[in-house]
Amino acid sequence: MAGVLDAARFSTFIAMELNVSVENIHAFVLGGHGDTMVPSTRYTTVAGVSVEELIPTARLEAIVKRTRDGGAEIVNLLKTGSAFYAPSAAVVEMVEAIVKDKKKILPCAALCDGEYGIDGLFVGVPVKLGERGIEQVLEIKLNSEESAALKRSAEAVKILCEHVDKLL
Repeated sequence: MAGVLDAARFSTFIAMELNVSVENIHAFVLGGHGDTMVPSTRYTTVAGVSVEELIPTARLEAIVKRTRDGGAEIVNLLKTGSAFYAPSAAVVEMVEAIVKDKKKILPCAALCDGEYGIDGLFVGVPVKLGERGIEQVLEIKLNSEESAALKRSAEAVKILCEHVDKLL
């Protein structure tokens, strides 16, 4: 659900910047959850228009950074405990897509089997979510910068999994 949560944060920050409804924004986020996530400005749109056409580059880079750091920002604001509202809202969106067989395209952690050059690792990628859960991993064309960022994020996920395995 981290991808759905991160995409929602990205959408919210863009909506705030442009003073538009968050419902007009389709945000695209890949990779792991946290500072290695890959918010794609190229595939994120506002009513079908790329955010790259609507927000100056420097400002957009700041929004991407805030999206990556969003979890820490929330935890710092709460002081005790952790974020709970956004994760639960993300889970509700995913469950609804499954229960209602919406075939909704969402960024979810999926087991990659060669997609994006990643094999045997759960990484945030766009998937079609329906009554059978993940029904399809969608492999979109990434430019060299996006591809390299996704590979770095996947490597960070792999390292984290290896550390967890050592603890078990």
